Amino acid sequence: MNIGNRGTSAPSLAPQHMALIPPERLNEIQKEYWDGASAIAQDVHSIEIKDRRFSGSAWQNVWSKNVVAMYLLNSKYLRDLANSVDTDSKNKQRIVFATEQMIDALSPANFFATNPEALNQIIESQGDSLRKGIINLLGDMQKGKVSQTDETAFEVGKNLANTPGSVVFRNALFELIQYKPSTETVYERPFLMVPPCINKFYILDLQPENSVVRYMVEQGHTVYLVSWKNPDSNMNQITWDDYVETGVIKAIEVVREISAQDKINILGFCVGGTLVSTALAVLAARKKDWIASLTLLTTLLDFSDTGILDVFIDESLVNLRENSIGGKDQKYGLMSGLDLANTFSFLRPNELVWNYVVDNYLKGKSPVPFDLLYWNGDSTNLPGPMYCWYLRHTYLQNELVKPNQLQVCGVPIDLGKIKCPTYIYASREDHIVPWHSGYRSTQIVKGPIRFILGASGHIAGVINPPHKKKRNYWSNSNLPKNPEKWFEGATEVAGSWWPDYVEWLSQHGGQKINAPKVEGNSKYKALVTAPGTYVKEKAQK
Repeated sequence: MNIGNRGTSAPSLAPQHMALIPPERLNEIQKEYWDGASAIAQDVHSIEIKDRRFSGSAWQNVWSKNVVAMYLLNSKYLRDLANSVDTDSKNKQRIVFATEQMIDALSPANFFATNPEALNQIIESQGDSLRKGIINLLGDMQKGKVSQTDETAFEVGKNLANTPGSVVFRNALFELIQYKPSTETVYERPFLMVPPCINKFYILDLQPENSVVRYMVEQGHTVYLVSWKNPDSNMNQITWDDYVETGVIKAIEVVREISAQDKINILGFCVGGTLVSTALAVLAARKKDWIASLTLLTTLLDFSDTGILDVFIDESLVNLRENSIGGKDQKYGLMSGLDLANTFSFLRPNELVWNYVVDNYLKGKSPVPFDLLYWNGDSTNLPGPMYCWYLRHTYLQNELVKPNQLQVCGVPIDLGKIKCPTYIYASREDHIVPWHSGYRSTQIVKGPIRFILGASGHIAGVINPPHKKKRNYWSNSNLPKNPEKWFEGATEVAGSWWPDYVEWLSQHGGQKINAPKVEGNSKYKALVTAPGTYVKEKAQK
């Protein structure tokens, strides 16, 4: 269906979906559509186009403006139809998602014939932009993804993930990095970071000016960090329990031994936060009081509302994964990191797919260097059994929040037994962990809780160093059950949330002691310098 050109009939959804729209609402939408089409036909120049995809001067000729105006009108019409389908919430969400994907894919900007900027580029470059675009396309076809940044501009350990430190422990699942202190004294309690295993750890240690790791070291914390191994075929039978026991709990044990501290502070980011919370519930069941404070960054514990990701999860999909890679009938495999990365990109297709298609292929440009997008494209695989357990017991059945419903590492778990002080951060525009869902953790874990809501999305909200003086956050010490009630009473604060977090964490760091002279100890000696070896492994296709 071409929704960019004018025609004699309006676009529509599938017949079975059109039939589920209440007649009075359908008539209303159709009237709005024909009124809009009539306005375009009478005077297209009076139509205000605010979409930045079509803001350039090349789009202002009569033909292009007609195409764009009709595309935007058709887009609105299809969205209105999709949102008016009378069905259950999950089906409606899928209809809306599929409609948005089609609308974004059929933008006039995405085709040579209807993109005047791309056509002008061909003329001005005497065809060289077309040649470069074809080269870019062929290169991306080999990679299996649309390039979002100049990947030659970065190297892990050189200009990314270069905070000084050493790997002090390694097993088959992770390397443990201890970072070198940059202050004469440090808090006696160490600080362990557990990043998501679905991505590489250096989102927390990009470049010096935006590194969470470096910032925390500069605040006087002895920082340890889990660097997950990029799973290969030898790890295709690894389970969720393995990530909890051999991963998080083992890391806690080693940090306690090296630091000679009974309790440590621990942070989990995204899936890392889900793993950490599971591990702490296991420790609680074992009567192990090892944690002084817990930090959860953009983490889901209650999976009753997972936002746009919910469109992908149902019984049939989980069954498919379990029967192909999850271990059913001895069928083991890996969930491809490349497939996961492409899926996440299509959650924000205009920002992470189509604008690069236009620039890289139609205009023959090379993407500019961007550290965050380099990290975004540095994908990691997941072991099939671990991934399938995660899908079924969290996204599909939401059992993690049900006390004693699940057994992990041989014990029934109850997140309500986590009673240490907890700092919970969510991002207001997060499309992966909706902030309302992140807030629900305040009603699950016990003990003193501080909840902070940051601006922006899943990554940009977290990686917001204070010196840039960007964005803002909201704070409210009251924690009502309803997140909107919390927001109504919240105070908006300009700038980064990092200083607020540092002030909170310092209360749980213990006394100041002389900084250690070396990483590790007599039992756990430094193996290699940070960032170690696991982070440099590329995902197998």
